[in-house]
Amino acid sequence: MRRSALVTGASRGIGRAVAAVLAREGWAVCVNYLERRDAAESLVRELRAQGRAAMAFQADIADRESADACVRAASEELGPVELLVNNAGISRQGLFQDLDDAAWDRLLAVNLTGPRNAVLAVLPHMLSEKRGCVVNISSMWGLRGASCEAAYAATKAGVIGLTRSLALELAPSGIRVNCVAPGCVETDMVRVLGEDTRRMLAEETPLGRLGRPEDVAEAVAFLASEKAAFITGQVLAADGGFVV
Repeated sequence: MRRSALVTGASRGIGRAVAAVLAREGWAVCVNYLERRDAAESLVRELRAQGRAAMAFQADIADRESADACVRAASEELGPVELLVNNAGISRQGLFQDLDDAAWDRLLAVNLTGPRNAVLAVLPHMLSEKRGCVVNISSMWGLRGASCEAAYAATKAGVIGLTRSLALELAPSGIRVNCVAPGCVETDMVRVLGEDTRRMLAEETPLGRLGRPEDVAEAVAFLASEKAAFITGQVLAADGGFVV
């Protein structure tokens, strides 16, 4: 039976690159998106043109029922979801005291509750088969904190805690759970910081440049592969040496 991978937030940026690289590695890929239907369906057409199995599915992973529906649809069309990449995330810049309750709650819902919902949706099959892989996308700010991004950093630190805890809990069932912590990557989330800030971040990165989405995608593909069969509970920083 064909196995599938679900990548949340995969219509652009890191998620899009992850979906493309996993398809290259032979996974049937479900491209989850929230709003950018055209971008998601464009990626699916590209992958199918390459002979890959792919589908797009709209779902707000922060909602438990939507996450369940996404996994159910992917399993029916592509095969059981045996690889979950929790990539969907949002950020908000600003002083901590200026972040209102609605923004705080939405950051928690998407960045931390979303991964929880997606894991819960894929777990029944993984537990029954005693195999599966989860790769969560955190951030270097989840490792070291970030001024004016307290809520984002807190949720991404939570993702790391969730990763390590689930790795311990699910290892006896043959399920591996790891995490990639990207640095500053050329995505829409980083472009909004402005050219001067991006230049400064590139200069502060030991490798001397911002990351590319493909840099993160290759790290995810490694953790999802048999080459990482004895790796679980780890945080792989793909940040050009920013956090050492």
